[in-house]
Amino acid sequence: MPSSAEPAPPFSYQSEPARPESDGFQSQDRDHKGDSYPPSSRPDSNLFQSHHHHEHKGELASPPSRQFPVPYSEEQYFRWPYYRSLFQDAFSEFFGVMILVVFGDGAGAQVTLSDKQKGDYQSIAWGWAIGVTLGFYVARKSGGHVNPAITLANCVYRRFPWRRFPVYLVAQFLGGMVGAAIVYGNYRSAIDHFEGGRGIRTVTGDTATASIFATYPQPFMTRTGMFFSEFINSAILQFVIFALLDNGMGEFFPLALFLLIFGIGAAWGYETGYAINLARDFGPRLVSYMIGYGPQVWSAGGYYFWIPIVAPFCGTLFGGFLYDVFLYTGRESPMNTAYMGFTRFLKPRRSVWSNTYANERERGSNA
Repeated sequence: MPSSAEPAPPFSYQSEPARPESDGFQSQDRDHKGDSYPPSSRPDSNLFQSHHHHEHKGELASPPSRQFPVPYSEEQYFRWPYYRSLFQDAFSEFFGVMILVVFGDGAGAQVTLSDKQKGDYQSIAWGWAIGVTLGFYVARKSGGHVNPAITLANCVYRRFPWRRFPVYLVAQFLGGMVGAAIVYGNYRSAIDHFEGGRGIRTVTGDTATASIFATYPQPFMTRTGMFFSEFINSAILQFVIFALLDNGMGEFFPLALFLLIFGIGAAWGYETGYAINLARDFGPRLVSYMIGYGPQVWSAGGYYFWIPIVAPFCGTLFGGFLYDVFLYTGRESPMNTAYMGFTRFLKPRRSVWSNTYANERERGSNA
């Protein structure tokens, strides 16, 4: 043991209550028995000294087993950076869609509730174009999809990992709901005033405000016309996005995206409101049902609500198909494989369908 003339160790020790070995903090990378910190939370070597490093004049200090320094830093237990990194893609898509809806629904609210004194249809088109552009910037770390139909098309045609699709879908849907709730919270008094009384909420009529949150078709539209309108809008969206990315727009892509969304709204938005996005339509529609607009949000337009859910997926898949068949030459697209990839349906194996597996295999062959 060290003599009294030697300096004291930098820390005193106190016994730690016994903990079960299954406390969830074990790591294979251990310095000694009793050190159960995972590598990410283990204290730095200059703050924590195990008995392997307590040597004084050739003698080994022997503190009691399972000893911890006093004090120890609280940073060891601050786990938020880990969880933020783990769910960063979901957070990115969530806030991207939230910003998209805040600007888009906000523009619709201002035009509707001011009885078009503070804007017109073009103002709504501008609002959605700005919302999509800013939402893309916010969600850039995750790829800036901000649309489940865009995510699906990337899974099918650009080897985006399938396991991420449900994560993106849920995050985008929840972001749309929160964005709509923010708009409602801001314009609630204006809605009461416009509707003619507190708590009055209508879907149809001269003072209806449900269209602030979701799209509704013109009364003369047929079911086929409704579906085709959303289908063709979504196909144009995906076709042009693939073209922009394929031609290396780089930092100019957000500007081109802004022009694309504004153009779709200006040229194709009259009949159904150009939802082209499940998260932008179904999420806010559900919020409108919850805040008092009632079941008519589902039955209006001959139960139109399902069309902005289904048609965008069909449209983006078709638009991506057209672009890849006639213009795209990249190897990641199944359109540039034997029989345009349709033989995969006869091979239900992970090595055939997993985009993650295919990407790892290609990286290995290029190494």
